[in-house]
This record gives sequence, C-alpha cells and structure tokens, in this order.
Amino acid sequence: MTVTITKPVQGGTVKAIASKSEAHRQLICAALGDKQTTISCPECSEDIEATTHCLIALGADISYQNGCFTVTPINRSEKLNDKKQYLLDCGESGATLRFILPVCGALGITAKIRMGGRLPERPLSALYDEMISHGCKLSEHGVSPLICSGQLTSGLYTLPGNITSQYISGLLFALPLLDGESKIHLTSNLQSRSYVNITLQMLSKFGVEVIDTTDGFIIPGNQIFRSPRTLDTGGDWSNAAFWLCAGAIGLRGITCTNLDFDSKQGDKQIIELLKRFGAHVKCGKNSATVTPGILKGIDIKADDIPDLIPVLAAVASVAKGKTTIYNAERLRSKESDRLQTVTKVLTDLGADVMETNDGMVIEGKLKLKGGTIEAFNDHRIAMTAAILSTACRNEVKIKGADAVRKSYPGFFKDFKDILGGDFKVSDVKVAAL
Repeated sequence: MTVTITKPVQGGTVKAIASKSEAHRQLICAALGDKQTTISCPECSEDIEATTHCLIALGADISYQNGCFTVTPINRSEKLNDKKQYLLDCGESGATLRFILPVCGALGITAKIRMGGRLPERPLSALYDEMISHGCKLSEHGVSPLICSGQLTSGLYTLPGNITSQYISGLLFALPLLDGESKIHLTSNLQSRSYVNITLQMLSKFGVEVIDTTDGFIIPGNQIFRSPRTLDTGGDWSNAAFWLCAGAIGLRGITCTNLDFDSKQGDKQIIELLKRFGAHVKCGKNSATVTPGILKGIDIKADDIPDLIPVLAAVASVAKGKTTIYNAERLRSKESDRLQTVTKVLTDLGADVMETNDGMVIEGKLKLKGGTIEAFNDHRIAMTAAILSTACRNEVKIKGADAVRKSYPGFFKDFKDILGGDFKVSDVKVAAL
C-alpha cells in the first residue's frame, strides 16, 4: 500500500498507544501464571498478536475484547504432551521468537516455530548454542520453521550482552520454571539494559525472584508466577517519540499524553535528546509537549536506544550542523538494515547523510525536498518518512506504508487526526489503514 502525504501534521494532541514491549512481557508472565490475569491494553499490533497466538498454541486461553486481554494460563500442573508437535507462528516479531523459544525449552515440548520476513536471518546464535548445551535440540539455524525439542536444564548460561537484550529476557522467563538454580553470566556490557529492566519489573509483579549481580543474574528454580490478577499496559515511549519529533521539526507544538515518566522504557530518553537538539520541551504529569526551537546537531550514542535512531536521524536532517550517530551496529539486524535503509530514505528525501560502519553522519539542512521512498517492510522506516514530511517542501510518498501494522496499526489514523495531517492511499493490497 502506498500513502502519499498531502499535508503534514502541524500540531495538536495525540495519546500514546499501549507499549508492545510491556504487552509482550505481560502476556507471557500471565500465560505462565497460577491464576487468570486481565490486562488493560487499549491497542494491539501484529507483534503482540504473534505472541498471543504462540501462547494460545501452548495451551493458554486468551481473549481480547474492549481493549483488554483475559489470560487463562497454561495448565502446567499436567505435563504438556511431549509426543505432540506444537505449531507456533512468530510472524516477523523478533521479541516473540527470542522470548518464546526458551519457554518452549523449559516446558519440555516439541515446537515447530514459523518465522516471516527477515526474522530467520536475525541474530539467534548465542541463545541457540546455550539452549543446545542445556538439553535442547534445535534444527538448523536460519531456516524456517525452527524445530525445538528436549528439556531445558538449569545451570550456567554464558551470553554476550551486546547483541540483543532479548536473549536475556527470554531466559529470565524460562529459567524460574526449571529445577535448580541458574545463572546468566554476561561476557560483555549489557546493551539496551532498559528492556531487561522491563522484564525484571514484570517478573517482580508476578512474584518471581531474580538476583542482579555484577556480571549477570542468578535465578532460583521451581518458582511460581503468582498473578496480580490485573495489569495496565503503559504508554509506548518508542512510538510516542515519532509525534514528539514531529513537534520538534514542525511549525507548531505536539502534545503526547498517556506517558509515564517513571516507566522502565529506555526510549523515554527522547525527552532529553530533543532538548539537546534545541527543541522546546514541557513535561506535565503524564504528558509531554514539544515545540520547535533552533535545532543544532548533536552526537548520539545508540547502544540503549536503537529504536529511536530512525526518527532521531530525521530530526538531525533538519538540525543545523553535524549529527553523529554511533554504536548503532545492531540496527543492521532489525526488520531492515536500518543504517542502510534510513540513509537511503533520508537521502531520497533530500537529506545529506553518510552511512558509517556503526552509524550515520548527518549534515542538517533547513528544508528537504520530499519525494518517493520505499518502507522496506519496516514499520519504523514508514513512520519516520511520514514524520519527516513535516520538514519537506513537496509531497512524501511512502511505498509499503502498511508496514506500520507491525507495531502501530492506527498510526496513519492518528496522523490524520492531528491538526493538519492528511494523505491519500493507493496500491492497496491489504485492508485500508
């Protein structure tokens, strides 16, 4: 589907959608819990649906009505059928795959796991190797479907911390279910620590103990996930960042509501980063308003905020002077090679961008020309281009704009509801947004 933006957003107010980072973790803990859990999550997306469908395939009963998930957990008091092959479909969700795979091992089942898009190519080897060395059998890496069988065992798990924090989170869900204590030893600094913090917070809400050490985590075995009965999914700072950046580069301010400044989400750093660029930022109790200022280039270390980099690069493209983005190697293994695709999209819209081995160097311009870009089946690329239309002289046409369904299906509806935003749709191959 192609979206042509005829009028960029000018200002207004938008409510942050529910965080998919929190929703993934809430659903998994609830499915492993001892009692039914109700999760208030006003919005859903393809990634959240992937996790939901996998948990249902494992025996959880999950319904979604009126913005709430009701989760009846997997009955683990009766051993799952170790003769059956459980069919799971992770779609294109890296989080779903890396969270669910260790859980399958802990449950001691045989699972056939389907993967779409670039997911079979995305990093898995470190987790793959550790699961094999702890009792699991896994089919060839990089091929869909992936077959997992055998019983995961407790013990010492040695992993790098600089590839993806999702390996760690996946094991933190699984290891408390096993007999005996386990330890996760990290051989390098843990990047995206904030995502592990979200996992630890959710485990704590279910009464699961994890001991934080200087080089990893200690996880006691035979733990019970004790349901808190009700949970609320917080607002998503990762997706709110797009609107806040639009406020920074547009003509008027944009206010984003439903934000929690005490959230464990690392992408709330967007507030301080926009201040460093020179945008005017005003924070309320649960809201943030960003209005344009005199933007100047900055240096951005991407280790802990990889999902912010596409839209921050958009801000940098119209900020005076040079912005250097570094320590962003992990962006190459997202839904697209985001260092490559962000560079191409910004260049096609008229920006001055140079890709580096681990990031980008961007020389800001006052305005960009606009034009036609390809979203590369990447939700954050599609949303970045839409937001950057605010700083373009001409229309911006986004091919493959339906990629936003992965994390934010209502993105273009919200785009149109905000003051000034308008677009037209063509080449529709799926239901209209």
